[in-house]
Amino acid sequence: MVLQLGLVGLPNVGKSTLFNALTQAGATVANYPFTTIDPNVGVVPVPDPRLERIAEIVRPQQIVPATLRVVDIAGLVKGASHGEGLGNQFLSHIRAVDAVAMVVRCFADENVAHVTPTLDPIEDIETVQLELILSDLELVERQLERVRGRAKANPREFAGELQALESVAERLRGGVVLRRADLGDAERDAIGPVDLLTVKPLVYVANVNEDDLPQGGPLAQRVREYAEGQNEATVVLCAALDAELASWEPDDARAYAEELGIESSGLERFIEVGYALLDYITFFTTTGAKEVRAWNLLRGQTALEAAGRIHTDMERGFIRAEVVSYEALDRAGSIAQARELGALRLEGRDYVVQDGDVLHIRFNV
Repeated sequence: MVLQLGLVGLPNVGKSTLFNALTQAGATVANYPFTTIDPNVGVVPVPDPRLERIAEIVRPQQIVPATLRVVDIAGLVKGASHGEGLGNQFLSHIRAVDAVAMVVRCFADENVAHVTPTLDPIEDIETVQLELILSDLELVERQLERVRGRAKANPREFAGELQALESVAERLRGGVVLRRADLGDAERDAIGPVDLLTVKPLVYVANVNEDDLPQGGPLAQRVREYAEGQNEATVVLCAALDAELASWEPDDARAYAEELGIESSGLERFIEVGYALLDYITFFTTTGAKEVRAWNLLRGQTALEAAGRIHTDMERGFIRAEVVSYEALDRAGSIAQARELGALRLEGRDYVVQDGDVLHIRFNV
């Protein structure tokens, strides 16, 4: 289970630059629309100082962080949902992601063309949002046609599903973003087979000039206020700076960021917001002195489900889990000392894993 985050936005807002900053994968970046034709996909490690501390304690041969998959698709334009600028093809690329990051241009640069005469981040947000809504509406209407076809032989059996799909379609026709809608169980069940974009959690990324860091300036403030009004999150960053700092020595990059008042990198803020969006936590495993690994897990999932994340054999043969919190292990300084202090305990399959737990799964092969 790799967390997938899709980057969307208008052309020339800095998506590919941000992708490079996050992945250091060298995606093409240029000053013209549709530089990115096929989606760029990068898998990046999730920075977590707890993993480093556990590795100091265990001294393993290998350290394996949790990962984030970032998908960068081409810039959307007005009419994308109807095929403008290859829009349908581009929109299909993000249907498989878990959450969407909408990159919004909040910087002025006469050397980088903008798709509209004036730089208005809220207008840009609404343009992209409308295309996502219209794309979803097209899919829901197709699903309606399929269900109507099946209903001809047995109208009563499909009456509820048709009513639910009509309700969802009507909301979309009214410009409603489905993640903000109070959908009933019947509506959610009806759209379950349809991978809709406006259902996915979303974060706004205000891409600003370096001089406007750390707060972002007036354009970023407009994005922040808009997002707060929708009960959604905003990350303010300078993609160009993050891309440059990614090539520096870590100590130098950290020192320069501190001068600008930046407490964490763009990637770290992305991870923090991404995990919050999807309600993920991190747990850790230690395999003797061989490996320390971080895993992501949905909040509220159990030790049995965590075992399944590691290996299906562990889930099938689960006996119990040895659990110690990160904080207790940090204080104890070793697994053995944590056991001596009574901080390491045995839990059953229904134990709800907590963020930072260090697990050792006992199982039968």
